[in-house]
Amino acid sequence: MRDGPVGELHWLSVTEAAQAIADKELSPVDLMKALLERIAALDPKLNAFIRLDAEAAMAAAKAAEAEAVAGRLRGPLHGVPVGIKDIINVAGLPTTCHSKILEDNIAKADAVCVQKLRGAGAIVMGKLSTHEFAIGGPSFDLPWPPARNPWNTDHHPGGSSSGSGSGVAAGLFPMALGTDTGGSVRNPASCCGIVGLKPTYGLVSRRGVFPLSFTLDHIGPMTRTVADNALMLQAIAGHDPLDPGSAASVNGHYAANLDRGVRDLRIGFVRHFHEVDTPAEAEVTAALNHVARALQMEGAEVRDIRLPTLTEFGAVNRVILQSEAWAIHGPWLKERPGDYGQLSRRRLMAGAFMNAGDYVQAQRRRLEMIAEVEAAFRQVDVLLCASSMDPPCRIDRPADVDRTYPRQARTPFNVTGHPALAMLAGLSVDDMPLSVQFVGRYFEEATLFQVARAWEHSAGTDKKHPPIV
Repeated sequence: MRDGPVGELHWLSVTEAAQAIADKELSPVDLMKALLERIAALDPKLNAFIRLDAEAAMAAAKAAEAEAVAGRLRGPLHGVPVGIKDIINVAGLPTTCHSKILEDNIAKADAVCVQKLRGAGAIVMGKLSTHEFAIGGPSFDLPWPPARNPWNTDHHPGGSSSGSGSGVAAGLFPMALGTDTGGSVRNPASCCGIVGLKPTYGLVSRRGVFPLSFTLDHIGPMTRTVADNALMLQAIAGHDPLDPGSAASVNGHYAANLDRGVRDLRIGFVRHFHEVDTPAEAEVTAALNHVARALQMEGAEVRDIRLPTLTEFGAVNRVILQSEAWAIHGPWLKERPGDYGQLSRRRLMAGAFMNAGDYVQAQRRRLEMIAEVEAAFRQVDVLLCASSMDPPCRIDRPADVDRTYPRQARTPFNVTGHPALAMLAGLSVDDMPLSVQFVGRYFEEATLFQVARAWEHSAGTDKKHPPIV
């Protein structure tokens, strides 16, 4: 393949890399070599990988190159590397969930979302760090160290899709899969300054993914640009009749509105989340106001919207998550509690004290909350609100982690199942990412991407990278 107009390979977007490979201006082998060299240099500081499958990834890159030379492209992600959160099955590799419990758990088959990525031409690089069982972290008492934030490795990268967020932001791979039960795609996206989407509940199959909460779990794409996120969602979305939570929806054209701007769109600003319910740091409030003004300047109508409080949403999420997680983990917690890390053991054990009445009442209130959010969407097209109320704190200060982790506005949309996207809103005085969240109507991810792209274009967020080498 000939040399082409590509710059630093590790900062190529998914879209750029796929196009350059299709145009025979970029070799998938050269791209893989560049990323493996970067991983070797940086991952000892970041701990994004639990298991790097370099040999298989390079073999797949060579096969992708031969196919590209012959003009046979598997799909729109042909030759583009991807990282997989280690609660998602990849055939032949351990699915450990970052836990001693499943240290030797070898997956017999790919999860459906991984199958679809491979079918679109993507190359799996390996398995990525997570909080233990997607709930216990960041922790230092597990078989593998926690991932760190590439903006400052003394700080946490968010979780539970921690390795996914850290690796995408650091240029170790251009895209990754994460999961989101109470914000676990959007938290690392917020902390690492990338784009993370929790799609509509049921839009992406969860078959082959270790569950945390059956009615709250989502699979989502994590990328450095909005266009890449839409492209990745296009590959993994779709009905799966063998996933009982899968939605019988038509796979949409998620990138269709990317360049339409926001003129005449109605955006509901949920101010009370960060001004009243859980008062945010001043820098976060200023960043959110700046996003709202910028979209207004682009022609959107911005109006204030009220939803149930974060306290109510959090209580409902907590009862449902802990009850369903106990149904999954109860037997192991009784038989081998010492094999869990301290944080996940403490968080999962709470489910033992929930009763049937608590669960039923939470599900009843959940339906009322869904109705209230649906009523809001009769007034506006997209919601704008906080994601994290603070920039990410130091990873070695448990008290600060415990204090700031719950200060967020992500769990409401696991409760309701609406699609929600988190991305960079600006940088703090300490050059750590600040975040914004956009929320859409069910199955209207295309409109969500439209608004996110307008902000990205206005602020140049897709051009901002951490200072790591």
